[in-house]
Amino acid sequence: MDHGDHGGGDASPACKISMLWNWYTVDACFLTSSWQITSRGAFAATCLGVVFMVVVLEALRRLAREYDDHIQRDFAARVALITSSLSTPPRPPSPSSGGSDESTGATAPPADAVAACRRIAGAQVVVEAQQPTVVTFRASPLQQLVRALLHTATFGLAYIVMLLAMYYNGYIIICILIGALLGKFLCDWMTRTVVIGVETGGADVKRASGGAAIDEPTVCCG
Repeated sequence: MDHGDHGGGDASPACKISMLWNWYTVDACFLTSSWQITSRGAFAATCLGVVFMVVVLEALRRLAREYDDHIQRDFAARVALITSSLSTPPRPPSPSSGGSDESTGATAPPADAVAACRRIAGAQVVVEAQQPTVVTFRASPLQQLVRALLHTATFGLAYIVMLLAMYYNGYIIICILIGALLGKFLCDWMTRTVVIGVETGGADVKRASGGAAIDEPTVCCG
C-alpha cells in the first residue's frame, strides 16, 4: 500500500511508502517528504549515508565505553598513589624529632598521606578498624555530563536508524546490516590482556580495549 500526495500535473511525484517489504528506489521517501529520492544516484547516496550512520553509532558506543574506562583508570591511579603513600614504612625516630612517643615508640601516620586522602575529588574514603579500606568513587559533574551527552547522542542516532528500518525497504535494511558489520569490525576490535597467576597457576583474562559483550537490552535502540 502506497501513501503520498497526489497533486496536479506540475506537482512532484508522490512518495512511495509501504508498510510491507519493498524494494523502492526512485520516489521513495524516508522520515520526511523532503527526503524523497529523485534519482538512482540520490538513492545510492542515501544508502552510503545509512551505512556511515550505523558506523558512527558503533563508534559512539565504543567512545562511551572508552570514556568510562578512562575515568576508572584515572581513579585507580589516584588510589594506587594513596595506597603506596600509606604503605610506606615509617622512618626510625630521631632524638630531635617529635613524631614519636618515647614511651611506646609509635610513629604518627604521615600527614601528607592523610591530606592527600582528603583531597581526592569525588571520592569518599571509609577507613575501618580492620582491613580492608573501602574507597567509593563518584564521577565529577563534568564527567557525568560528558557521559550523559554521549549516551544521548547514541540513543538518538539509534532511534533514527530504527525509524529508517521501519520503512521495510530491503536496500536500506541491507545497508544497516553492512554498517553494523563495518562498525563492529572497525570500532570494536577485541583485545584481551592475559595475566598468568603465579600462586593460583591459572590465567586471569582482562579486557584491555574493545571487545565488550553485547549487554544492551536492544542493540538497535542503544
